[in-house]
Amino acid sequence: MEVPEWLETLAERAAGAPVPPPMRPPASGGRPAAVLMLFGEGPLGPDVLLIQRSSRGRTHAGQPAFPGGGVDPEDDGPIAAALREAQEETGLDPAGVRVIGTMSELYLPHSDNRVTPVLGWWHTPCVVHAASPDEVESVERVPISELVDPANRLRLRHSNDYRGPAFRVRGLLVWGFTAGVLDGVLAASGFELPWDRSRVEDLPPDVVNLASR
Repeated sequence: MEVPEWLETLAERAAGAPVPPPMRPPASGGRPAAVLMLFGEGPLGPDVLLIQRSSRGRTHAGQPAFPGGGVDPEDDGPIAAALREAQEETGLDPAGVRVIGTMSELYLPHSDNRVTPVLGWWHTPCVVHAASPDEVESVERVPISELVDPANRLRLRHSNDYRGPAFRVRGLLVWGFTAGVLDGVLAASGFELPWDRSRVEDLPPDVVNLASR
């Protein structure tokens, strides 16, 4: 299956998109990391692969996320790391993925990671699952139609009264870094629909407890 035009356009826009000040990497320091933003064509149209991180994790415990992790010395850069981590976490077959491009490096102060999002097209989907139970609790292919549904969109108020985008989809509360990246990607892809940005809720206490580890 050929790469859809919308994804090629997204990759072009994402490559040159400015990095918001809170996510700009410091001049030095931080651990190189990468995540795989894997788009495919599912029964309900275009979708994206997300995981629910284990609540037993040391950082970002219990949070929905893109598959990914640190760039190891033996990895040939962030693309190789993103594919390797996705395979380890979800059982993904990298041979079924065509890498379209990368986004600018983003910084996560909480975990001190410098994250490179890698954009991929899932031309030959395979069965995926929580292949590493110590790290991943579940795996979901989330339809773009559900992410852009205004009923599933809100903003969450968390540390220092910061209000960031969030999504409620497939039993997941997607927030933080992952929601911020998705928010920008949906807008750049042309899929975004008008939604009520005045809908603001507090980050649930159980989520706060996990995030504060």
